[in-house]
Amino acid sequence: MKKIIFMGKTGCGKTTLCQKLDQLELKYKKTQSIDLYTDAIDTPGEYIENRGFYNALIVAASDAKTIGVVYDATQERNYIAPGFASRFPKEVIGIITKINLATETQIDYASEMLGMIGVNKIFKVDTIDNVGIDELFKYLESK
Repeated sequence: MKKIIFMGKTGCGKTTLCQKLDQLELKYKKTQSIDLYTDAIDTPGEYIENRGFYNALIVAASDAKTIGVVYDATQERNYIAPGFASRFPKEVIGIITKINLATETQIDYASEMLGMIGVNKIFKVDTIDNVGIDELFKYLESK
């Protein structure tokens, strides 16, 4: 069983988090299908942007201990349905990415949206500058 499955909009940083967790070189690639890493599952952004794919996320999540909803603080629009976390019978955490590029207002908005989704805990990270990454990964290790 994987430690976490990352779900979120296209370009929000799911693949980068997977590469960081596995201590791989960071390389941008567009995730076209569900990808398995040593400790994580990466999902295409389209799966959360189109509610018709929610069932694919639910099925893929059965192989993970924790659900990580990744939210790009710089994005203009929320694509995730309120109450989304209630679909999963396990812990759902929120991960706000790109915080070094965002304003406090954008970060607060992202926190509010993740709260509406129903996450249990929120982590604020920036993968390029390694802000909040250690805290997130230590939390995942404890699970």
